[in-house]
Amino acid sequence: MKVEEFVIKKAKELESYIVEMRRDFHMYPELKYEEERTSSIVSKELEELGYEVMRTAKTGVIGILRGKEEGKTVALRADMDALPVQEENDVPYKSRVPGKMHACGHDAHTAMLLGAAKILAEIKDKLNGTVKLIFQPGEEGGLGAKKIVEEGHLDDVEAIFGIHVWAELPSGTIGIREGPLLASADAFKATIRGKGGHGAVPHMSIDPIVVAIDIANAYQKIISREINPLDPAVISVTKIVAGTTFNVIPETAELWGTIRAFNEEVRDFIIERMRQITEGYAKSMRCEGEFELTMEYIPPTINDKGLADFARRALKPLGEIVEPRPTLGAEDFAFYTQKTPGLFVLLGIRNEEKGIIYPHHHPKFNVDESVLWKGSAIYALLAYEYLEGAR
Repeated sequence: MKVEEFVIKKAKELESYIVEMRRDFHMYPELKYEEERTSSIVSKELEELGYEVMRTAKTGVIGILRGKEEGKTVALRADMDALPVQEENDVPYKSRVPGKMHACGHDAHTAMLLGAAKILAEIKDKLNGTVKLIFQPGEEGGLGAKKIVEEGHLDDVEAIFGIHVWAELPSGTIGIREGPLLASADAFKATIRGKGGHGAVPHMSIDPIVVAIDIANAYQKIISREINPLDPAVISVTKIVAGTTFNVIPETAELWGTIRAFNEEVRDFIIERMRQITEGYAKSMRCEGEFELTMEYIPPTINDKGLADFARRALKPLGEIVEPRPTLGAEDFAFYTQKTPGLFVLLGIRNEEKGIIYPHHHPKFNVDESVLWKGSAIYALLAYEYLEGAR
């Protein structure tokens, strides 16, 4: 039996194990950098399989499997953290932790990579190099990938692959796209300082709310009139903070929101224009304007063309492969692709017959567990085939 055939056969045999692990993680979700239980289970499983195991990024786990030859090193990544969401699914494996839920599929990612760990351990003597499994903490706002890169765990890695279960793709479909797949992400705060006073005599005040509203509208003109329409970008004002009661004009108003773009030059242009508009328009209206970024920048996720072409060939035995649309969502997998060539693969889990139709981060988000074996096969095939071709 060819190794490729064995990998697929073994992945199918491991289906019940993968589902069992996914359900266990789902019942006991842990938020960013709280993944103590999850990482403990992962470490135990890897140690029993003969992996070299080490901790990283506080609650992360790395497992290293050395093949018959030194060769190159390929990395496989799964994120482990959950979200602060109250689950609304009525399933036996519903979250048992109030206010916490695996609403983005990281439980599935972890289980799929554990399945792949078992497969790879069985073909260890056929690996022409080293496989590094990265079980990452803190993807949801914790920049766990950045910490792992900073700790040097990608210094010897030639290529890295990640998978994300995807609610927009039909169950079992594999999504591979070269180039930009996920956008960059910034968070911003604009503060407008005016002069407070009584709501009945606005001429004796300098109303920061009116100015803030004008500025929020002006931001949208950056997108519609200053950015090439072929370069997708978004500015969303998602929170306005001002005032405490109905008859008092406040002294300050705040605009909070997010900026998304695929092109870093576009991102830089947007930020500079937002700063200019905030400060300049506020000044023209006798206010003071201040613009600041409030979170560390997440770069766009750019899939390597060579790895995308390779993956299409390697994963052909697993069924339909499509080219998904890019999305303005963001992923810290981008920090890996800045360090080394990488590919982020999407695995469709949408199944309308089973009622699995809700988007990521929704309290009724779920995955079609019948295709999780395919995720393990994707991980294992990519690692094996890459090392074969990298000799």
